[in-house]
Amino acid sequence: MAKNKSHDGQGPTQRQLRVGELIRRTLSEVLQRGDIHDPDLNRLSITVGEVSVSTDLKVATAYVVPLGGGDTDLMFDRLKHNQSELRRAVSKALTLKYAPELRFRLDETFDRLDETRRLFAQDAVRRDVED
Repeated sequence: MAKNKSHDGQGPTQRQLRVGELIRRTLSEVLQRGDIHDPDLNRLSITVGEVSVSTDLKVATAYVVPLGGGDTDLMFDRLKHNQSELRRAVSKALTLKYAPELRFRLDETFDRLDETRRLFAQDAVRRDVED
């Protein structure tokens, strides 16, 4: 289930997917290296699961989760506080016409996977699947 959607309901374009992946990798590297001048942010281990971009490539939504299920409130507080510096660091590494505005959302992919595994482990579901 993709988080990316364009306005026409057809899903993201190849360009949106490519730019989103470039931003995801760059943002992950910036956070991993501790390039931002915030010791509180640099102490956090943050996983960037996906980045979706708007059709005009001016807004990038990063789906993030603290590694090991850490404090999500602290993570979002530090990301929001350093949003401008993160935007500059990402745009410096990319060759886009505009530096996209960065937004951060909780990546719930792992929670959905756990719930799916739990459902498939139920006896009634397993019997139906095996038949």
